[in-house]
Amino acid sequence: MSAKVTAAEIEAAIRTVPDFPKPGIQFKDITPLLADARLFAGAIDLLTAQFSPGSIDAVVGIDARGFIFAAAAATKLNAGFVPVRKRGKLPFTTIEQDYALEYGNATVAIHTDAIRPGSRVLLIDDLLATGGTSAAAAALVQKLGGKILEASFLIELKFLNGREKLSGFPVRSLVAY
Repeated sequence: MSAKVTAAEIEAAIRTVPDFPKPGIQFKDITPLLADARLFAGAIDLLTAQFSPGSIDAVVGIDARGFIFAAAAATKLNAGFVPVRKRGKLPFTTIEQDYALEYGNATVAIHTDAIRPGSRVLLIDDLLATGGTSAAAAALVQKLGGKILEASFLIELKFLNGREKLSGFPVRSLVAY
């Protein structure tokens, strides 16, 4: 068990990189957090605090940085890890969900056998921005018969109102900007 970590410590470890990947973007870089074993373990503890081992059947992580947190959370909760990836990245039979981007659409996919009907699911990603990707991942889980108990995020950009696209699900974030 890691020493108790606070959300304030996690926030202090996230650096803002201006104008990345393009001018005007204030990118939230989590690599300093990941490099600190205590803070990384503490973030996993906070993301899974509502649950005990065995209370979740699957932790769904969203491509790509969500995989880092979701896989660690799945191990801690004695649950399976399920990746939601961009179209064309999974090798077996999938179902897909489109979602809107600022300019155009994108598609995410999940294996058809990844979630069993009635499975208790924790959805995790590193960042909640507009909510499009997370809402698409949630829709995939529901199409397979899973029940999302919570959508948890390391970071939430509140000004983008992503939480609105996840109405109907409990949503929690550790750090909000």
